Parts: sequence; structure tokens; C-alpha cells
Amino acid sequence: MTTSSAAPSSPPLSAAERAYRLTKAKILSGEVPGGRLLAEGDIAAELGISRTPVHEAFLRLDTEGLLAVAPRRGAAVVPMAPDEARDVLEMREAVERSTARRALAHGRPAEAVIEELRAHVERQRAASAQGDVDAFAEADSAFHGVLVRASRNQTAVQFMGLLRDRQLRLMYQHLHVGPEEVATALAEHEAMLAAVEQGDADAYCDLLHDHVRRHRGIL
Repeated sequence: MTTSSAAPSSPPLSAAERAYRLTKAKILSGEVPGGRLLAEGDIAAELGISRTPVHEAFLRLDTEGLLAVAPRRGAAVVPMAPDEARDVLEMREAVERSTARRALAHGRPAEAVIEELRAHVERQRAASAQGDVDAFAEADSAFHGVLVRASRNQTAVQFMGLLRDRQLRLMYQHLHVGPEEVATALAEHEAMLAAVEQGDADAYCDLLHDHVRRHRGIL
């Protein structure tokens, strides 16, 4: 007789971690825009927890530059300045171009890489059809990370990780400009996928440049 054991479940998140994740999601998605005050009591009530772990989460977000916490005045969401947004896009393009050229140095990459890109584009198509901006943004972010990882440049992977939150915040801003922005982003990703399928690094980098330049134009 054989016995099987269930896979161990992840430990439940602490109250402070839950408050951190919820508040961060509200900031990155633009649900709480830059300059808006956030009250610890509101987050605590939404999660059904005390204000102490929320205060801990706010301090953590303050160190990340997403909140500005002031004693007895609450916390204000830090707006993303135009210069910061341009800096993020500039560095993102530089890293993605470099890693794409390495990943496509020998032409068409491994089929697993292409399948992953296709899966993210399919997720974007589905999210676009359903009007799900959150799912679209997550798939968009994942799409751009595929070739970075495929390059096997760990420094680039780590650097992109540092940029991820600010990239995601920018992406939400772009996608909320209008419904046509979602359709345009999807079409650009489809063209970029086609370039990868053909192993054409030059075409991919040209498309990436136009993709990022259009984002700059929206700022």
C-alpha cells in the first residue's frame, strides 16, 4: 500500500504583507493616483486588520519611493515625474535591445522561448477582448521579460527586476489613455513576436524602439 502526501501549502501572508501588496497594487494600477492621500484606516478596514501592520506597509512603500509618509498627516502617493518616466523608458529600451540581440544572435531562438511569447500574446488578446486592463498589463510586462531572461544575462535580469514596478505603473498610465491604446500595444507585440519567430534581431529592435518612442509621446 502506498501513501501520497499533498504538496505543502504556502504559509499565509502576514497582515503587513497583505497591506503592502494591496496598497502597492492600488498605486501601480493608478486606482489611487499620484498626489492622493491614503489613510491607514481605509486600508485596515478593507482588509479587516488593525492599523499597525498597515503603518508598517506604508513605511515600506515610503522606502520604495511610492508613498511619502508624514507624521500625523497620513501618506501621499508620490507622482511619477515626467523625467523619471523618460529615464525608466530609456533604460528599459537599452536593456531590452541589448538582451534581444544576444537572445537572437544565432537567429530563431529555442521553441520554448517562442511558445512563451505566444502564450503572453494570447493572454493579451483574451484580456483585450474582455476589457481586463489588469490582466493585459501583467501579460505585457511578462512578454517583455522573456527575451531578457533568454539572453542569460543575469545582470540585465536583476536590473529589469528593479525597474519592474515603475514600468508597470507607466504601462497602466498608457493603457488608460483610451481603448485604442490596448489595441495598438497588442498589434505591436504581435509584430515583435513575428520578428522573433523569424530570428530577426534588427526588426525586433526597430519595433521595440517605435514601441517605446510611442510611450514617450504619451507622457
